[in-house]
Amino acid sequence: MTTAEIVAVAAAVVAALGLAGVVVLWRALRRVRAAQTTVLGAAGATDVVAYVVRLEQEIGVLRDYLEDVAARLDGRVKRTESRLDHAFSRRALVRYDAYGEMSGHQSLSLALLDASRSGVILSSILHRDAARLYVKTIHDGRSELQLSPEEEEVMRLALEQEA
Repeated sequence: MTTAEIVAVAAAVVAALGLAGVVVLWRALRRVRAAQTTVLGAAGATDVVAYVVRLEQEIGVLRDYLEDVAARLDGRVKRTESRLDHAFSRRALVRYDAYGEMSGHQSLSLALLDASRSGVILSSILHRDAARLYVKTIHDGRSELQLSPEEEEVMRLALEQEA
């Protein structure tokens, strides 16, 4: 073989290797573009940097919205907790026979107190021919009026409960 033939064969081998390299690189580029389409969508002409910038802006808008929602929810929770503090959360009922007539414990005292131990005690006294209803207000666990033994018992039972 002459030198020209050896150079021609070497050039053909180098060209074949170059062509194989181009095919390998072309396939790799196709995989990268397919992955980019998966991430960026089919809209196509957006580069990765512009896409990331747009995503960062959208995340900022979303963060601002979530912070606003969280602030509004915090306000609503505080208002709700304040309202719940004044709801009756402690209650107790005691039934008794007020006149010792063996009437089947038809009289009763009912305590309804809130978290600050304030509320009312309702007492219904049943007699053979009459019924009376008494209401006594309670502030911070104390009554303005003197309580009967049954009313003291019902208040003690109510105050023992967790608010």
